[in-house]
Amino acid sequence: MLAYLCRYTHRVGLTNRRLQALSSAENTVSFDYKDYAHGARHHSLTLSLEEFLRRFCLHILPPRFVKLRHYGLLSNRDRPARLAQVRQLLAVLPPQTPPPQATITSLASIAVPPLVCPHCGAPALILVRVLLPPPTPTPPISDTS
Repeated sequence: MLAYLCRYTHRVGLTNRRLQALSSAENTVSFDYKDYAHGARHHSLTLSLEEFLRRFCLHILPPRFVKLRHYGLLSNRDRPARLAQVRQLLAVLPPQTPPPQATITSLASIAVPPLVCPHCGAPALILVRVLLPPPTPTPPISDTS
């Protein structure tokens, strides 16, 4: 999870130097991007204004959210080497992957999970909470006397 999140901590949605052209006649925007799937080569992409704004707005954080910043130990550059050094200094072994489980050879050794329907054997649903609808305002009582 940390490796996934760290890719997005230091970047902004689009920098000014990546913008190449704006065509008001054709309602398009052209910008530069890096294609990591093909050797990190730079390409140019032209989008309609609506699609460009839609994609740009995906990078705007919701209110009260803060963009993460990692410096020092957890910064992107050479992270595995620094984590290995920290583990060595703290005399902590790196996390071990669990050994592979032995394969089950017969169906008789498979335990039935406790949360199954006794009639059909399907996994049972667990009721967590009942959400009541919000109360509807009562109409004002008019005195007709």
